[in-house]
Amino acid sequence: MSTTGKVHLPTGQEALEKKGWFGAHKYLVLRRLSQAFFLLLFLLGPWFGIWWVQGNLAGSMTFGFLPLNDPLILAQMMAAGHWPETTALIGGLIVLVAYALIGGRVYCSWVCPINPVTDAAHWLHVKLGLQKGWQPKRSARLWILATVLIVSALTGTIAWEVINPVTMVHRGLVFGMGFVWALVAAIFVFDLVVARRGWCGHVCPVGAFYGLIGAKSLLRVSAVRRDACDDCMDCYEVCPENQVISPALRGKGASTPLILSPDCTNCGRCIDVCAMDVFAFTHRFDDHVETPTDAAATSRPPKQTAA
Repeated sequence: MSTTGKVHLPTGQEALEKKGWFGAHKYLVLRRLSQAFFLLLFLLGPWFGIWWVQGNLAGSMTFGFLPLNDPLILAQMMAAGHWPETTALIGGLIVLVAYALIGGRVYCSWVCPINPVTDAAHWLHVKLGLQKGWQPKRSARLWILATVLIVSALTGTIAWEVINPVTMVHRGLVFGMGFVWALVAAIFVFDLVVARRGWCGHVCPVGAFYGLIGAKSLLRVSAVRRDACDDCMDCYEVCPENQVISPALRGKGASTPLILSPDCTNCGRCIDVCAMDVFAFTHRFDDHVETPTDAAATSRPPKQTAA
């Protein structure tokens, strides 16, 4: 599908005109509500004395009987030579299974409170027209993950928790932000001027860990109507891991339309901004491709705007 003669409209503009504001931002809004919901659950106790959940994203007890523990923290504990208690192991197993089924990096886009910070940095980066900046290899976060486990083993500590911004933000909201503001600002500036999408895409070992967990997950985004694609490139513009799109969108014949890369965060932004409704959530066993029945859809010329 040629892009010759096309001049790019503002990202999401066509979807905005076709779907309306909410339709073009549905999954973004739902993600923000989800992130606020999970954060509020942990703050109900300290702020309002409502102890439905005790703890934080590192480890918690819900309604006094349901343990939930970050399996990466448990992995660091075991690397450090400290065997977790049975309750913690059960909580870690519950989280492990949940993210293995729904997609590990769903944590990054639907739960992590740092995600709105990095999204805001990317929005401003685009608005200011800044250069892409330094882009370390995406495998760097895997090396950082390995380093975290090695340092835990050598020091006998849960190494990442010393600087984990998620844990520090939660504690800051309870006991006072103080230095935490500087850490959050550093992540924002890093993504803004040093490396576009750098923190989540290239650095954070938590994202790397959950990506490994969800490598074979059930929940997937599919380019189910890829034949209707008009090459607007909006999906590439908004995707935080846009290298995952091409194998599904540009595939031909019997190639799967599913985005199978564990790097995909299942954020749903590609679904939001696509005016042609090319993408949809489905499961990993649903690899059918819809053939457009509307003749206008199949013969639609590329978008034209004034140069």
